[in-house]
Amino acid sequence: MTGKKILLIDDEQDILEILSYNLEKEGYEVHTANNGNDGIKLAKEIIPDLILLDVMMPEKDGIETCQEMRQSKSLQKTLIVFLSARSEEFSQLAGYQAGGNDYIVKVIKPKVLISKVNALLQLTSQVNDSSKLIEIGDLIIDRDNFKVSKNGQPFLLPKKEFDLLYLLASNTDKVFKREEILEKVWGNDVIVGERTIDVHIRRLREKLGINAIQTLKGIGYKLIV
Repeated sequence: MTGKKILLIDDEQDILEILSYNLEKEGYEVHTANNGNDGIKLAKEIIPDLILLDVMMPEKDGIETCQEMRQSKSLQKTLIVFLSARSEEFSQLAGYQAGGNDYIVKVIKPKVLISKVNALLQLTSQVNDSSKLIEIGDLIIDRDNFKVSKNGQPFLLPKKEFDLLYLLASNTDKVFKREEILEKVWGNDVIVGERTIDVHIRRLREKLGINAIQTLKGIGYKLIV
């Protein structure tokens, strides 16, 4: 993981110092900002691999900061992880809806956070390195040949089911919103019924025995590994 860039955005200086120290010991290149506006500006300059973003900040909070970052094309692939003392469900949902990839409740021990960061970046690297061939456990998805196999057993999936599975597997750290799934999988195709996505998700679960497709009610879906 040496060389990966991480941006910390938090208005508490002691948190910035503690996290910076531990992440730098792990070999990461760490940058910091103590407010949302400076964080957005710095993120666009350095294009970090991952951003650890505090939710409760003055002037521009973490949710607003994340939303603005996601409007930048250069930051579309950057992982954004919220750090917050607020553990309420609505706060976490707001984080995912804003474009966050994960939500960690404070107080978290530095070693635990490091493990989480390592895991997130490792999974992302595996997907990027494999390009159009994705391997998740015993599941292999071959984009070039439109083939799927699990435990060595091949499965022939209809194109939309394949495209949906590939999309979810392309970034296992991300919650894909229903609108994004419709746009990327169905595009301008005519959608029959409001529960088209739900039906395709159910079929994938039944055919492949994948219980790791998580439904986030009111938001979308995520493939958990």
